[in-house]
Amino acid sequence: MKKDDFKISITVEAGAQRVFEAINNVRGWWSQNIDGPTTALHDEFIYHYQDVHRCRINIEAMETDRKVVWRVLENYFKFTQDEREWTNSSIIFDIVEDAGTSKLHFTHHGLNSEMECYKVCHDAWTYYIADSLRQLILTGQGQPTPKEEVTAGVTEENRVAHDPGTKSIYHRLLIETPVETVYKALTTAEGLAGWWTPDTVAKPEIGAVLRFGFGPSYFKNMEVIALKPYSRVEWRCIKAFEEWIGTTLTFELEPQQKGCMLLFHHDGWANYSAEFASCSFDWALFFRSLKFFCEKGKGFPYPEFNV
Repeated sequence: MKKDDFKISITVEAGAQRVFEAINNVRGWWSQNIDGPTTALHDEFIYHYQDVHRCRINIEAMETDRKVVWRVLENYFKFTQDEREWTNSSIIFDIVEDAGTSKLHFTHHGLNSEMECYKVCHDAWTYYIADSLRQLILTGQGQPTPKEEVTAGVTEENRVAHDPGTKSIYHRLLIETPVETVYKALTTAEGLAGWWTPDTVAKPEIGAVLRFGFGPSYFKNMEVIALKPYSRVEWRCIKAFEEWIGTTLTFELEPQQKGCMLLFHHDGWANYSAEFASCSFDWALFFRSLKFFCEKGKGFPYPEFNV
């Protein structure tokens, strides 16, 4: 039986030259964690994502404004039994221009549904081609994975220490989308409004104060104290019900074969109080909303979360 390669196509209001240049600006749409040149025939570069994925790629073919072909020379996956999946596969970009509009046909030849990595790679390529590369072509600004060594925030040495006598709320769930999608839902105003509350003011910056409205007279303010792209988000509560103030909320993301595992902990509670119990239940409902938002595009933010 024929194994179908992964394919996706996008159409953009741009000429073939702009599309071609954007494809070759790999750090502008895929990842800033790339070593080596990416713009000329036979260039070779190395991509890595934390300790999860690493590959070495050669630009095997290039036709100006028409086609780019990458050959994966080496590959390592942390989360698959066969660590070498992708090795010897080809990543192909075909550009067809018609009256100022271009269609980009993307094919990962050798990536098929029988491979262990397929679900993760399908969703990740869909994000990077249909969202990040499209935005780079149209606006000049893509959404690549940020460079790992310049991420900021709380380190293990200066992380907020909690009294060992305090209590914590924990939730863990699998969200069947790439970590990139979940991270965006946890850090942008649009994302947070889609699953927690529509009355959201937020920006993904260390030190930013996020404002969340729940009805006309109740607001929660959170200070962003850690951001590690696609891995960790941490807030400190500075305004809310009294029992919330000073607590920290941490979202830890881990890539999985089927998507993203989210581990959430809300630390620093003084007691197992009625508010603690109510809050834990509400977080479970909101994480159901987050899961639906990431997987289906529609969550159940306040006040719909408990309907």
